[in-house]
Parts: sequence; structure tokens; C-alpha cells
Amino acid sequence: VQLVESGGGTVQPGGSLRLSCAASGFTFRLYGMSWYRRTPGKERELVATIISADGNTNYADSVKGRFTISRDNAKNTVYLQMNRLKPEDTAVYYCTARVGGSDYWGQGTQVTVSF
Repeated sequence: VQLVESGGGTVQPGGSLRLSCAASGFTFRLYGMSWYRRTPGKERELVATIISADGNTNYADSVKGRFTISRDNAKNTVYLQMNRLKPEDTAVYYCTARVGGSDYWGQGTQVTVSF
């Protein structure tokens, strides 16, 4: 299983970014995918999840209405569209998958929101 995130960067408050996570090594369409974020000194936070079968989504309260998780099963890719970004969204963002009872993580992509 390999997960490779991309799309991070620095953006001003109120701006937008789209993160991508390219997955390989498993039958992507069969598994739910999640985005987490981690900030030094804070607990890891589950940001968003998309279920495999029906595409249902769940979000942390802190990002609801601003972030959208989606997937393209033809491209084996999951996305996180982040709008109206705030300084407190600054973190390393990871995509994750649970496959065969094991949790897999990408290397992470840094998102920085500042003037």
C-alpha cells in the first residue's frame, strides 16, 4: 500500500487549496479513505472521511462547511478541497487507509495559512 499526498503550500487566510492523495497497492474503490492533520503540540485530528460504497462523508466540526472530501475511483485518488482557510488550519495533512486490518499513512503535506 502506498499513499502519496500533494498540493500543500502556503496560502493567505480566506484562501483555498486542494490536496490530492494518490493510492496504490490495494483495490482503492473498496476502501474508505480519511484525511488527518497534525500540528506540533496538539492531538492528531481526523479531518474528513469518505466511505467506499456510497461515498458518504463525515467531517470534523472545525472544518464542516469549508472542506470537502471526494474521490475518483478511476484515478485511485482522494481529494480534500479546503476553502476559507484559517491560520488554525496550519498543519501537516495526511491521507490514510485501513487495509487488511492495518492503517497506512502517506508522508504528509504541509499546509500553512498566514499573511
